[in-house]
Amino acid sequence: MGFVGILVVLVSVFGGYMASGGHLHVVFQPFEVIIIFGAALGGYLIGNPMSTSKMGFQRAIKAIVGKGPSKKDYLELLQLLFQLFQIFRKDGPQAVEKHIEEPNSSEIFKLYPGFLKNHHAVDFLCDTMKITLSADLSQYDVDDLLDQDIKVTHEEEHQAQHAVSNTGDAFPGLGIVAAVLGIVHTMGYLDQGATTIGEHVAAALIGTFLGVLTAYGFVGPIALKMKNDIECEGRYMSVIKAALVSLQRGAPPLVCVEFARRSIFPNDRPTFEEMDTATKEAKKAA
Repeated sequence: MGFVGILVVLVSVFGGYMASGGHLHVVFQPFEVIIIFGAALGGYLIGNPMSTSKMGFQRAIKAIVGKGPSKKDYLELLQLLFQLFQIFRKDGPQAVEKHIEEPNSSEIFKLYPGFLKNHHAVDFLCDTMKITLSADLSQYDVDDLLDQDIKVTHEEEHQAQHAVSNTGDAFPGLGIVAAVLGIVHTMGYLDQGATTIGEHVAAALIGTFLGVLTAYGFVGPIALKMKNDIECEGRYMSVIKAALVSLQRGAPPLVCVEFARRSIFPNDRPTFEEMDTATKEAKKAA
């Protein structure tokens, strides 16, 4: 929906301007754009380490073109967890070890390509199962371990989100900088007549317009979408966590995935019947 939102903003603002008799060529001021966006990019790079800067760009693009986990993604996750836990309970730790050691070559994981593309989720699941197979951990140890993983990941991702948000907050001020420079430039045309002065003042004011529009029409909403994406991805990890803690508690596979299912937001949560059908399919596949 990101592109749709951007299109709505552009059509509403510039369409309304043209409908009221405005001329689009007046708004096109490339040097104002260079001043505002160049200063914003410079400030962004000054204020953030390179790793955060890169993540900010990556997550901003994802916020525009990507989407969070859907009911289908969660159903696929529940199937995978059930099938993996079934093997663990039925054939023992050794049977599941080969799958979690090399998930990309595992016949089980290959059945769920959507999950396999989520490298963080794959590492989150497989690394946890590795440590639970090699060390005597209680359910509380696993709970604390996974909480720590989710917390640290959230902190890193939120740093990138805050960096983009802070840059968005700077755009109105940078628009004023461009407008002031435009007025300074206009001072050299005071002897050119009212028409020429009016054109230059209008061009200068475009700087303020672009700064405010960029901040509240684009960068601010993108930063908010980044925040929502981070929360959705965190929820996906929390679903995996619920299943793993239940497994460590000694619950049967079906109960483990039910704990996981109940951790999904109701809007995306599969029904018990949908989960039951999916787990039966996973049983047949096993």
